[in-house]
Amino acid sequence: MDFQLHTSFPLHLEIEWNLLIEHSITNVPFIRHEYLRTWWQTRGGGEWPQAELVLVTARRDGQLVGVAPLFKAKHLEGRSSLLLLGSIEISDYLDIIVSPADLDDFLTGLLQFLTSPQVGEWDVLDLYNIIDSSPTLAGLERAAAALGWPYLSEKLQHSPYIPLPGDWDAYLAGIDKKQRHEIRRKIRRAEESNEVRWYITRDPAQLEGEMQAFVAMMCTDPEKAAFFARSDTMVATMMEITRCAFERECLVLAFLEINGKKAAGYLCFDYLNHIWVYNSGFDSSMLEFSPGWVLLGYLLQWANEQKHSEFDFMRGDEQYKYRFGAVDRFVMRATVTRK
Repeated sequence: MDFQLHTSFPLHLEIEWNLLIEHSITNVPFIRHEYLRTWWQTRGGGEWPQAELVLVTARRDGQLVGVAPLFKAKHLEGRSSLLLLGSIEISDYLDIIVSPADLDDFLTGLLQFLTSPQVGEWDVLDLYNIIDSSPTLAGLERAAAALGWPYLSEKLQHSPYIPLPGDWDAYLAGIDKKQRHEIRRKIRRAEESNEVRWYITRDPAQLEGEMQAFVAMMCTDPEKAAFFARSDTMVATMMEITRCAFERECLVLAFLEINGKKAAGYLCFDYLNHIWVYNSGFDSSMLEFSPGWVLLGYLLQWANEQKHSEFDFMRGDEQYKYRFGAVDRFVMRATVTRK
């Protein structure tokens, strides 16, 4: 493999990059070229104001066979760290991009390439938000062991998901009886004596206004409001991410209205026949109608009717996810310390 360092984001690689993802060990929306390009433009919405791009590609006979989308920054204890683009806050799942057959050769060559003078000094390769089933974890351990470098991995967060049967009644029959009754009761209660509708934003002319309404709804949650307040560019970054997803027809920006007023919103991605739940917001003045549960119920019914195979809540172990029938998996952190 021929390795190359990119210190500016390689715009010309978009087609090759995204084609490689289709055969990669991991295929998630957060490692696509357009997403990581947007993330890098704002350094994660301001999360990494001081960062240096260390994006490495590998080719064999001229064909792109691997991408390690990395950047260098001071991280824990001020160590010079190489992290995956997208780290850490706003990208739920990350990974390198390589086919299973090329994984070991790519990782072995990557670690050796990262010691070259053109990359410069660094202390630790620190990879966050890798799904626990990713072959990268075992592959990186093997590659590190060959160099005598310490490797560690740890669970970071729960990341529950719902396998969908493709039928609403079958889905309901598969969850706890008490929760099945609760979902139906909350939907029925909201619909009684109220004008209730839910919809997915389809009109490009309305997207910006709908996103502004969604962000405002999110900011009624003090924790989410504080998250946005940490950076002047975080809102702009989210706006750009959703615009990009909308243009590629994989955005599901859904709202529940009660008596003509927005009561809840979900921002999701529709990708690879999965629904990826990215964020949510609620109007606290309408909590008596359980708008979050109601909209989630409508979305799950729609996802089943559309024959989606999975409803992924991504990071976070909030109890409502399990009440809707989610099962656990985890995102991991893997570190390799340079010696």
